[in-house]
This record gives sequence, C-alpha cells and structure tokens, in this order.
Amino acid sequence: LILADYPLEVAGVTVNRLCGSGLEAVAQAARAVMLGEADVYVGGGVEAMSRAPLAMAKSTKPAHQTAWDTTLGWRFTNPEMEARGHTDPLGITAENLAEEREIPRVRQDRFALHSHEKAVAAIDAGRFSDETVPVAVRSRKGETLVDTDEGPRRDSTLEALAKLKPVFKHDGTVTAGNSSPLNDGAAATLITSADYARAHGLEPMAKVRSVAVAGVAPRIMGIGPVLATEKALQRAGIGFQDLDLIELNEAFAAQSLAVTDEWGIAGEDERLNVNGGAIALGHPLGCSGARLLTTMLHEMQRRDDAELGLATMCIGVGQGIAMVVEKTR
Repeated sequence: LILADYPLEVAGVTVNRLCGSGLEAVAQAARAVMLGEADVYVGGGVEAMSRAPLAMAKSTKPAHQTAWDTTLGWRFTNPEMEARGHTDPLGITAENLAEEREIPRVRQDRFALHSHEKAVAAIDAGRFSDETVPVAVRSRKGETLVDTDEGPRRDSTLEALAKLKPVFKHDGTVTAGNSSPLNDGAAATLITSADYARAHGLEPMAKVRSVAVAGVAPRIMGIGPVLATEKALQRAGIGFQDLDLIELNEAFAAQSLAVTDEWGIAGEDERLNVNGGAIALGHPLGCSGARLLTTMLHEMQRRDDAELGLATMCIGVGQGIAMVVEKTR
C-alpha cells in the first residue's frame, strides 16, 4: 500500500488460503462491503514464483541443514501429518486422481493442447488487452516491456506433448506439458457498494452472488472445486446448467478433467476456460484466483447472453473455493 502511494490511513491485510488466496481476498472484500465496514476495497493477489526463496530449518546437529525450494509446496511438515499420509506433493495428488479416475495420458495432453490453442487465439484477438497492464522488467541488459503472457505456446502439438517424460512418477502420466508452469503474476479487482459506484460514476461489471469453500482429502486436493461449486451454486439458488461461463483453474490437466468428469461436462465444454487456462497462461499461486475472476468478468462483458459465471479452483492440502457472480446491467 505504501509503495502504491495509498494514504497512510488506508489499512491492508495479507490473506493466506494458499492457491485460493486471490479469490479469498476478493471474497473477504465483498463481505466487508456487505457488512458496511467500508464502501470500497481493492482485492486480489500477487505471486513472484521466480523469486521464491529456499527455506532452511534450524538444525539441532551440525551440518544437518536441509533446504527446501518454496515453489514446490511442502516444507517443515508436522510429523503427525506425515504419519497420516497427508503430505503428498501436489504433482502426486494429480497422479492420484489420474489413477483413481482412470484419466489416460493422451486425454491429459489433449486438454493441455486445447488450453494453449484457446490462449493463443485470445491473444491474437486482443481479448486480454482490457485486463492486462504492461510491466517493465529490468535486468543487466536493460529494461524490457512485457505486455503479453509468455506461457502460451504456438508450437505445441500432441506429438510434442507425448514425448515429455512424467515428472512426479517414473510410470506416471503427469508431465511438465500437462501441468501449469511456474509463473509470476498479479491481479486485482475493485469491490464497492452500489451506492459508492453510483456516487462516483462507476459501472459495476458484476455482483457476487455466493462464495463457498470446501475441504477434501489432501491426497486428492484437486477435486476440491467439485464440492466448493456444489455449495456455491446452492447458496446462489441456481443449478450448474444455469452457468454461462466457467473459469476452472488448471493446476494439472488430470485434476481439471477429474473435476469436469464429476460435473458431467466435457473438458472441451464451450463455457469452460474460453480464453485458455493456467496450463497455458500460468498459475502464480496467490494471483490465480483473482486472475480467473478478472478474465471471466471481461468475457462476460463481451457476451450479451452471459449472465452467470463461476470461478473455482483447487487448493493445496485439500480444499476448493468457488465464487458465483452475476453480470449487472
């Protein structure tokens, strides 16, 4: 807030719901507005995975330090969690779903390719231009202006994806090609009361209809959006068939397909991630929830018939979060 030159009287808070933090921040801002705590909030998230530090615990014995790469998730785990089998790495949780739900490698690769194809088409059509801001990146070679997401691959093919080796199990199906990459990113939304918007000449894009969070077994954390969505739809008083757009975070293709299978829709459903997903665009953890929502809100503005949207994602250690929004006119 200080670096953004907000008045010093403006307070902020850091939210931690792991992968769901960006969407949780928006949800908390919406609740605060509804409670009358304030009329306007900025809610979102940021993640710089390229700068994630190594973490090292204090050692009780000389030369017994172990360093953890904090981009990979688990570190300093409670021994009780390990004893209960709740500390599978995120990639293994995707393998668990692929095996239990019988999701073959070729299906995962097709889903990944489709994500890239949709993202490239969206970039070429300029559909991200209204929701992105160029960022100046400084290095020893000078300053570079980054104005387009670097993740989407124009040259991706099923043949190329099929050549990649599994990353997490030697006989597994989850690869770097059908997983979300490590990315830096930030996204933010402006949440206001209706009175504040009217008084300041703002045109709201949508209103929050419902939010829900649900817990699931950590070993299959990727299925979390199913339960969270069920709760969010119930709270909004609508059915899944009423949704016009769906943004499902693509942590892994296997995880995403497990969710769509539970929903009873195809991975190529015309409402799903219409401008590509995290496999192409990236998954900067704290940012992703707000990024999903932002992309969906802008797409809703382009479609006259898009009234209801769902943004949902899985969360490491076994949760899911979902938000239903309704376009305002």
